[in-house]
Amino acid sequence: MINFNEKIVFKKFLSDNTYFFLLCAISLSLIVWIIQAVNFLDFISEDGHSFDIYFYFTALNYPKIFKNILPFIFFISLFYTISKYEDKNELKIFWINGINKIKFSNVLIKYTFLFFIFQIFLSSLLSPILQDRARSFLKTSNMDFFPSLMQEKKFIDTVDKLTIFIENKNSSEEFENIFLKDDLSSNKSQIIYAKKGFLKDVNGVRKLILFDGKFLNTDEKKTTVFNFSQTEFDLTNYVTKSITHPKVQELTTFLLLRCNYSFYVEKKLTRFFNFRDANILCNENFVKEINQELFDRLIKPLYLFLIAVIACFLLTRYKETHKYKFHKIYIFGIGIVTIIFSEMSVNYAGKSLNNTIVFYILPLLLTLIAYLALRSKLIYKKK
Repeated sequence: MINFNEKIVFKKFLSDNTYFFLLCAISLSLIVWIIQAVNFLDFISEDGHSFDIYFYFTALNYPKIFKNILPFIFFISLFYTISKYEDKNELKIFWINGINKIKFSNVLIKYTFLFFIFQIFLSSLLSPILQDRARSFLKTSNMDFFPSLMQEKKFIDTVDKLTIFIENKNSSEEFENIFLKDDLSSNKSQIIYAKKGFLKDVNGVRKLILFDGKFLNTDEKKTTVFNFSQTEFDLTNYVTKSITHPKVQELTTFLLLRCNYSFYVEKKLTRFFNFRDANILCNENFVKEINQELFDRLIKPLYLFLIAVIACFLLTRYKETHKYKFHKIYIFGIGIVTIIFSEMSVNYAGKSLNNTIVFYILPLLLTLIAYLALRSKLIYKKK
């Protein structure tokens, strides 16, 4: 049990660590988010999406960034807080109040459980839902920035199955000598030429109004040509080349578990539909991706406990002892290698069923070994 004095000193330590974690996590995640947001500018400059779509897509990807950096910042915060308390002799307050180092380590491991739950919430629930929502914005985008993509003497293939070339651009929405190639199917296409044209919104539908031109329809058997004085080309029938089908990272954890159960337990190929009607076939290749994704969502957060135990190895030496600085560097290196290993494990977790079982058990096994080694070392030091 923890008495009143122990609660006070632990509250101070844990609040300091939490404050440092939040400060670093929010700062670093915002920096990464801004860098990623710059990379996503292609959605406007090349794919023709509006600023609204760009903003929603980038904003909804923030939880994914936060959950990816959480293990690293968690280790840094524990390492920094323990080191600071040792350097300022504040850890001696714990020892004076009768708190031994094993009890201190156990409290930190219990404290880690809060971050574990938060990481599970981000990776298993919030991040997939928001990423799927972000993808839906791309899917429903009406190419609001289409006029800005229409450049003189440049082939524009932003939208799928449609290529546009204009010779002159009089204004943002008025053009001369326009060529359009519409790939109707694998063996049929339509080429349209017009002397003039302009973009126009008709009841919320974006259309290209063309004047004085020709239609050239071709297929395997024949070619048909006919003239027109005016026609309307509906651009809403065409979609962006941005990836709009859901990735495995955007599917719900429940659907991934159902797919896994169907393949391994029921031993049958099953199709599932997510809440945005994406058709998911649970075959062998897709199940491998699922195992990797489930490892990332449900198993990788277990490495937080191993990271906490590694940070607690700082308690095995005092700052006055020989090679204390080398000991800190060694512990820091072990922690970073562990985080890197946990990230790399995602790629191997789904390669085979045996790999999946091994890598799913590994974080628990490593944590148990590390904790027993820590206890043994602390008990030996105490003696």
